[in-house]
Amino acid sequence: MKISKLQLIYLSILSMLGFIATDMYLPAFKLIEQDFATGPEQIALSLTVFLVGMGLGQFVWGLASDRFGHRKTLFTGLVVFTIASIGLAWSQEVWQLLTLRMLQAIGVCAPAVIWQSMVIDKFDKKTSQQIFATIMPLVALSPALAPQLGVLLTEFWGWHSIFVVLAMTGALLALITLSMKDSSTSKVKTTSVSADLKSLLGSRDYIGNVIIYAVASAAFFAYLTGMPEIMNQLGYSAKDIGLSFIPQTIAFMVGGYMGKKLVAKLGDEAVLKQLLGLETVAILLVFAACQWQLTSVWPILAPFCLLAVANGAIYPIVVNRALSSAPHCSATAAGLQNSIQIGVSSLASALVATFAVIAQTAVGYVILGCLVLMWLGYVISNPALTSELTIPDNSRVANDE
Repeated sequence: MKISKLQLIYLSILSMLGFIATDMYLPAFKLIEQDFATGPEQIALSLTVFLVGMGLGQFVWGLASDRFGHRKTLFTGLVVFTIASIGLAWSQEVWQLLTLRMLQAIGVCAPAVIWQSMVIDKFDKKTSQQIFATIMPLVALSPALAPQLGVLLTEFWGWHSIFVVLAMTGALLALITLSMKDSSTSKVKTTSVSADLKSLLGSRDYIGNVIIYAVASAAFFAYLTGMPEIMNQLGYSAKDIGLSFIPQTIAFMVGGYMGKKLVAKLGDEAVLKQLLGLETVAILLVFAACQWQLTSVWPILAPFCLLAVANGAIYPIVVNRALSSAPHCSATAAGLQNSIQIGVSSLASALVATFAVIAQTAVGYVILGCLVLMWLGYVISNPALTSELTIPDNSRVANDE
């Protein structure tokens, strides 16, 4: 079954909504601080609260989607997101901002999880791989574009308009979702939540690929957390720091495009091995550069762009492999995968932030640790390399049931 352009646009917007909601209001921090007559710490806390909500909500929406169907669950999440966005547009107190940002995050977790499950349920493995490879580079682009859109909205209509636009987007997606046929209604759930979790945690395919996805993302977050401080210590301006994130965004998108073409030609297993090799070289080069006394950021930035190319191609492969191994509970699998990814990435970011005084060294060692765990994930997911392990692959048992 082929995907139409309208379906692709719909799924792309669902996938990007969480990142857009995260970053669009960042340029308006100072204005919100002034309107609420508070300090920067309280406004910055609204971002932390949002990320916590994103981490907590995805697994719950995954469970709900497998039990009640994609359409109803997705519609409910989008309604929660829309209502919270409307409330944020009219909020006047800090407590309202923080409460509604948490509610908004919980709501947006539904599309963040369910779009992945919809792809697995509606399309065969080969087609779903191509869809993930098409959409995920767009997801990477959204954090770069969202703040620019936020600047435009703030300049013309004030910061409240940011949340109005988010509410309108959520409402439109909710209406489209309500008009669609549920792709999951034909599946009859015969397993319990505990059985689904047991099958996921016992599946080498699922666990191994989720580990690769989570730690590859964690390496990215460690770099993003440490790079502004590294550049500050090297004497770069705020403008330079902002521009430094453009090359890696482009590299990530190039990687996604190249990975899509190579997988179609060579297959995902062969391509994944090559990409892990590229990731290894890139991380070792970044680590080596982090041990030097630098006068320029390029010895770190250049090899990191190689890492971004590898990640852009790796993400669609390992996400597709993980979720395809659990068609009996694809939404639960997506929710658990995303929660693990956010948790591990947040931990990597927190480690770098904790040692911000020596950010260059911290980035090097954290991403080196990510490399070790990445290869561990590959070993776990490869049956030929884990023949002596006693981890049973319960996903096949669940599928047979």
